[in-house]
Amino acid sequence: MDRGPFAATIGGVSQSKASQVPIDRLGRPMHDLRISVTDRCNFRCTYCMPREVYGRDFAFLPRAELLTFEEIARLAGIFATLGVRKLRLTGGEPLLRRDLTTLVRMLGQIPAIEDITLTTNGSLLARQVQALADAGLRRISVSLDSLDEATFARMNDVGFPVSAVLAGIEAAHSSGMRPIKVNMVVRRGMNEDSVVPMARYFRERGHVLRFIEYMDVGHTNGWRLDDVVSANDILGRIDAEMPLVALPPTYLGEVANRWAYRDGTGEVGIIASVTQPFCADCTRARLTADGQLFTCLFANSGHDLRGPMRAGATDADVLDKVSAVWRVRDDRYSELRSLATLPLGTVALDPHRVEMSRIGG
Repeated sequence: MDRGPFAATIGGVSQSKASQVPIDRLGRPMHDLRISVTDRCNFRCTYCMPREVYGRDFAFLPRAELLTFEEIARLAGIFATLGVRKLRLTGGEPLLRRDLTTLVRMLGQIPAIEDITLTTNGSLLARQVQALADAGLRRISVSLDSLDEATFARMNDVGFPVSAVLAGIEAAHSSGMRPIKVNMVVRRGMNEDSVVPMARYFRERGHVLRFIEYMDVGHTNGWRLDDVVSANDILGRIDAEMPLVALPPTYLGEVANRWAYRDGTGEVGIIASVTQPFCADCTRARLTADGQLFTCLFANSGHDLRGPMRAGATDADVLDKVSAVWRVRDDRYSELRSLATLPLGTVALDPHRVEMSRIGG
């Protein structure tokens, strides 16, 4: 592959600095960068962008405040010198960002980056996935919370049909993307009855289904612990009909606990941030669409990278800032939340956390 302007340097910083990988206060390196390319979405999922908050008059970011593709690629290159090897494009809904294939091609020129993937609600996937594949995207995750039309419509709150998301998944499969992962947020009283039908459907089609415990990201979704369907509950429902066996993690920091069907027909994963926190292995940094660096999904403030870049900061200046932020990182919100839910827990958790639509999951 032609690495273009990144051939001699990574993000404009000499590769001799690539060994300067920062370690945070809890001994965690930086390995993954999640890049939100927009704060807009065409769904109003109740657990992420509830309509009563994100209504017609909600003020989303103006275009001038979004990072340009050149700025995103520049930052991704700088993060690569600090140990990042995996990039995930998120939103909002990332496929709402015009000409996203251009960004995928630019990111593919960074030599240290080993994996570029994208998370989408699937609504625009069928019409865009082949262009994304041609640009170099090889993996994709699609959010789908039920196969039942009424349940899914109630959760996405715009009446979007299941069939259109499934068409996008099959288009991704036809484009050659492997593996295709499907993410299902499970919320009690909403879609827990869809767990087994979802598992059965995607098992038969060879796609990897990942269940996500309903999390308290942000503060607009009215999260309550009682609404969480635990990983053990999810596993029990599936195992009762399609027996499972635990699989080892494939790499340090993997967020999903993996389970294989005993008959060898595939696997499922469970992201159990609430009942089984994995903060100790977290290697993820997050970049918002307007250039704020967050070191935790549950943080309440970020660190501005766009401002210094637009004011003339060199790549080395930005690298030093990112490194300094990471070295003092001590985030472990999910572990603290677990302590706070115990009878004797005394941890006070800040309710003013960044919203999912801004930080991108």
